[in-house]
Amino acid sequence: MKNMAGLSRREFLKSASIITASTCLPRFASAAESKRKNIVLIMADDIGFECFGCYGSEMYDTPNIDRLAANGIRFTHCYSQPLCTPSRVKLMTGKSNIRNYVGFSLLDGSQETFAHLLKSAGYKTCVAGKWQLYGAEHYSEETRGKGTLPEDAGFDTHCLWQVDKLGGRYWGPLLHIDGANRQFPKDVYGPDVCCDHICDFIKNAGEKPFFAYYPMILVHNPFPVTPDSENPESSDKQKNFADMVTYMDKLVGRIINTVKDEGLEKDTVVMFVGDNGTNRSIESKLGSQTIRGGKGKTTDYGTRVPFISSTLGETGSQVCDDLVDFSDFFPTVAGLAGASMPSDVKIDGCSFLPRLTGGKANPREAIFMYYYPWPIKGWKPETRFARDKRFKLYGDGRLYDVEKDVLEKHPVLESSDTEETRAVRLKLQKVMDSMPDEPEMIRKK
Repeated sequence: MKNMAGLSRREFLKSASIITASTCLPRFASAAESKRKNIVLIMADDIGFECFGCYGSEMYDTPNIDRLAANGIRFTHCYSQPLCTPSRVKLMTGKSNIRNYVGFSLLDGSQETFAHLLKSAGYKTCVAGKWQLYGAEHYSEETRGKGTLPEDAGFDTHCLWQVDKLGGRYWGPLLHIDGANRQFPKDVYGPDVCCDHICDFIKNAGEKPFFAYYPMILVHNPFPVTPDSENPESSDKQKNFADMVTYMDKLVGRIINTVKDEGLEKDTVVMFVGDNGTNRSIESKLGSQTIRGGKGKTTDYGTRVPFISSTLGETGSQVCDDLVDFSDFFPTVAGLAGASMPSDVKIDGCSFLPRLTGGKANPREAIFMYYYPWPIKGWKPETRFARDKRFKLYGDGRLYDVEKDVLEKHPVLESSDTEETRAVRLKLQKVMDSMPDEPEMIRKK
């Protein structure tokens, strides 16, 4: 059936989705209209919301992150991709994986990142921590070197694990620093080196606004001891994981304190988020619940992540239940910088900047996810779904009431639909129909 403009229903929905995405974006102020904010975006590796005191955990020590939440805003419905590379590609480009994902460990060189955008707006840019977006030498020939180097992704300076080589990430790390690999001694702890790089960047930023992106090495497996572990010989992965969470929080505190010590607190927004759920070998207590990590799964325990941000102005401590998708960080960072969005790029993100400023927000009604992490090897089936805060609809028609069925064991059958579930099916199906039928950049076998 064609509408009055001669478009099919699916074509019409796709064009409408582009318009809807654009209306999510704030009107960005020019550099002359307002002082541009420094931005620190910290992303921990492999840790879900269940591991933080500000989300109710009493099992782990996260005082610095909890303090950030107590003086800022804590989001309760932030959703990542289930795995590291898919999350990073979406976060850095503002696009759904269905538009620009090409393979694990790769960021396609044609993609504009938030660092490109901010650098063109006059920002100094830095990245330190974990890269895994170039295709290091241990990957297959189809992947090796087919991604993007950090200097080509818009960053002025970098200190990163796993750019073109693998090496260690924790004790005695091999790190790629401003274009060259450096092997550190065995008594050097990699996360410390990366944190030092971020702190030095902040201290030496000068008069220009800066963007510091810190995709942390912690708390990904393996689970070695940290410099603060009581037993340096411990092989208890659950205990070592807890020590790693504490040390991760310590490094976040170092960065926040550096911002304060430099007198930049009022001019800097600090955001902390996780890249996907916790490792599946880790069990955590959250109240009376025992939660097994869901990394790699599309359930809440694989995709629902902590997100805490400082705010601008006198907004006070807040808890926000707006839906936030990883694609939303790109337009939000652009808004903080007063940067003009690229006119020729389709962005799937909706800015949550009004929540940081105390302004009038335009929150999402739903998010869309496309997940196919290993297309080059053909591993794992493609998965797509749309969800709101309560319900999730998969591409094969399965509907789950996630509030009641967080592990997605009991789909809601169409034959037992209520008026509410019938309406939500229609709403979420429209979201899926508005997106491309096939991935636009994946070369399928």
